[in-house]
Amino acid sequence: MYLHLGGDTVVSTDDLIGIFDIENTTIGKATRDFLSRSEREGRVLNVSYELPRSFSLCSNAQDPHNYRVYISQISPRTLTNRTALREMAGSL
Repeated sequence: MYLHLGGDTVVSTDDLIGIFDIENTTIGKATRDFLSRSEREGRVLNVSYELPRSFSLCSNAQDPHNYRVYISQISPRTLTNRTALREMAGSL
């Protein structure tokens, strides 16, 4: 299955590690450090130029160390609901 993160960006749900609320998670130093390091390494892709509300962490199934962070204007709840709806539709 695939998940639309915003803009023209779609990712495979098989590669999805997690969907995070950007406002709540960036309070922690470890998350801020992770996002800063990821940005320096060129692993961050901003899928919209609107106010960011979430970030999704994805890895390549063949190479789990090759990850990407997608910053999106879509709320984490909406993205999570989209994955649940797709999973339910796939089981019908």
